[in-house]
Amino acid sequence: MSFFSVVIPLFNKEAHIEATLNSVLNQSFADLPAGKAGFEIIIVNDGSTDKSLEKVKAINDKRIKIFSQENAGASIARNHGITKAENEHIALLDADDIWQPNHLEEHHKSIVKFPEAALYCTAYNLSLSPNFTHSASYSFSGKEQISIIPDYFEASMIHPIAMTSGVVFKKKDFIEIGSFNPKVLSGQDIDLWIRFGLKKQIVFNRTITTGYDKTIANSLSKGDFRKSKCALFNSYKSEEKVNLSLKKYLDLNRYSLAVQCKYSDDHKVLKILKENIDLNSLNFKQKIILFAPNSLVRSLKRFHSFLIKKNIYVTSFQ
Repeated sequence: MSFFSVVIPLFNKEAHIEATLNSVLNQSFADLPAGKAGFEIIIVNDGSTDKSLEKVKAINDKRIKIFSQENAGASIARNHGITKAENEHIALLDADDIWQPNHLEEHHKSIVKFPEAALYCTAYNLSLSPNFTHSASYSFSGKEQISIIPDYFEASMIHPIAMTSGVVFKKKDFIEIGSFNPKVLSGQDIDLWIRFGLKKQIVFNRTITTGYDKTIANSLSKGDFRKSKCALFNSYKSEEKVNLSLKKYLDLNRYSLAVQCKYSDDHKVLKILKENIDLNSLNFKQKIILFAPNSLVRSLKRFHSFLIKKNIYVTSFQ
């Protein structure tokens, strides 16, 4: 037994998986007393058709364990990997993300300070272009380096506290709240964090230990994915009626999806989203964008991209 089980779903990431694995193998949190390894690495090969699996097999390290399945999607791959995990603490990592060397060490600090919590999150950077990164912003007060988050939804109104490659959770809590839902085509991680936020104690560590690459093509360009994500947000109707911060959090996610619909002229899903957004959840800029002509929203998107090229980041969430 080690301390962490690092679970990585792998599907056609031959250009990235070697660097991803090296970022795990180079963690400062390496070994425990009595000769125990600090972590195991579980790779779930989700039917890769490129040389991803060969890249993994070329790395000779006894901490790496490989399991293969027919292509079934990231949710099933992650669930499969977690069932194979030997340890209580599960660290997720996407096959094209990179951890800073202190990632697991910082999570260990959080676990030692708050051992009864269920979900542990660290801060992360946003990669907005190949040469421009920006620190994620969170909507909660407090100055402690590591602290309990009283309200996950209130804290995640700008950027979410939980990011898939930045979390650790206890295996028993993950199973208790229902694992990743493979029926959700897009937003499986958001769905899981909502369930953690409703039912479990969450800890946040302000140390930046990983990043989210926003330059990767957005799956929401696919109509079925937009429809699925809209259905996901509307699946918490009863909960949002009695939880005002969840309602606002879901409305802001609906707003983000509505903007995606405007880019793609997806009038059907956009109509559903507008019907379910309480405008009191939005700020002035967001209301303007929500009701602006689609052509204007696309122009604003192009201007936003231009600003990013100039290393300037603006968002309607602030």
